[in-house]
Amino acid sequence: MTEVVEITEAASFQVKEMMRHNEEEGSFLRVAVKGGGCSGLTYGMGFEKAKGEADDLYEQFGIPVLIAKEDAPILQGTVVDYKQSLMGGGFTIENPNAIASCGCGTSFRTAKKAGTPENC
Repeated sequence: MTEVVEITEAASFQVKEMMRHNEEEGSFLRVAVKGGGCSGLTYGMGFEKAKGEADDLYEQFGIPVLIAKEDAPILQGTVVDYKQSLMGGGFTIENPNAIASCGCGTSFRTAKKAGTPENC
C-alpha cells in the first residue's frame, strides 16, 4: 500500500519525542483535514489510541499513521516535515493538491474540495 502522506525523518523524530513526553507511546499519529480557516480547509495532527473502520493505517519510521479514507484524496502526496531555526521549531506541511492557501499558511483548498471558509 502506498503511503498517502510522507513523514520525514526529522518530523518522525519530533513525533516520537512528543509521544514520550505526553505518555502516548503505543498511540497512532492521525493526520487529518478539517473544514475551516480562511481558505476552507485546515490540517490536523494528533494522537489516537485506536484505529477506526474508516481509517487507513500506514507506518513510517516506526510510527503508525492513521488517515481517514475520506481525507486520503486531499492529502495524497503530502509531506510532513519538522523545521528548526533560531526562532524555534515547528511542523510544515507541503500538499501538492492545495491550489490556494491563506496568508498565515494554516488553511488551504484543493481543486475538488473548497471546505468551509471562515472569516479571519
